[in-house]
Amino acid sequence: MFPEYRDLITELKSTDRRFTQLFDKHNDLDQKIKNLESHIQTGSEAEIEALKKEKLALKDQIFQVLHQHSAK
Repeated sequence: MFPEYRDLITELKSTDRRFTQLFDKHNDLDQKIKNLESHIQTGSEAEIEALKKEKLALKDQIFQVLHQHSAK
């Protein structure tokens, strides 16, 4: 996710608690979605779609933080 911000992501993960929380939550959702889609866990299509929307919202928030910090 956002390879052009790799260095900034590393920096923010060690200095910005909120960013770390967003990033970790995004990764957790990504894994849960993969597990549901591969039937490792059971879930409905509606649940998967809701998780994907939540993951996308987190990705948008992460991008906003990255964009703000890169503009400094």
